[in-house]
Amino acid sequence: MGEREGVLSDAAINSNTKPNTGLKSGLSSGAHALPDNLPEGVSLWPNRLNRGQQEALRDDLRSVLAEAPLFVPTMPRTGKPMGVRMTNMGRLGWVTDKEGGYRYQDAHPVTGKAWPAIHPMLISLWHACAPAAPMPEACLVNYYGPGTKMGLHQDRDEVDFSAPVLSVSLGDSCLFRVGGTARGGKTVSFQLNSGDVMMLAGPARLAYHGVDRLYEGTSDLLKKGGRVNLTLRRVTAA
Repeated sequence: MGEREGVLSDAAINSNTKPNTGLKSGLSSGAHALPDNLPEGVSLWPNRLNRGQQEALRDDLRSVLAEAPLFVPTMPRTGKPMGVRMTNMGRLGWVTDKEGGYRYQDAHPVTGKAWPAIHPMLISLWHACAPAAPMPEACLVNYYGPGTKMGLHQDRDEVDFSAPVLSVSLGDSCLFRVGGTARGGKTVSFQLNSGDVMMLAGPARLAYHGVDRLYEGTSDLLKKGGRVNLTLRRVTAA
């Protein structure tokens, strides 16, 4: 087996499947403290992907972006551009615009072509972190440039909420905030670093969450800086 095959193997992905789930504070590879009061259903695997795995995934994302380029999503009704640029992988992709609102569709809104398949490494992560869940159908690829934030929101455009939402961070660190299922409730914040994997499941599946701040220059993984967040979701009923 070659070096690249080794970093992408199921054995490498499955070698560390025990998360921090509302346990006492620990330290991630970026030496950031985890909150001791993570909401029930929030699981965090600090440094889940090592540097070699992150680089392999980054390199393969280039071909994904060549096939399905980043676009600027816009808000329903107002048409206001969102801060992130995005694309998708999978049978379905999440999009939003002034005319159609939040939705999933099977084709890129600009090119009209089908989305690329979800990367095998991400499928392996899904099975390792959520072995009982049905296969993911969508993987959102969000790029956060300098100064980009994302307000508190719920992931609720799916038909089936029984499956978790799994996210992978690449590049610069960010300050992530998560609360309960009611807007305006108590929230907790913690840092997400490159290689961290987080899951919202069960009582936290519809938790409000967002990104308050990007810590620019904290990673050299992406040539032009910034952060990529990969979010896997099941859309339809299993």
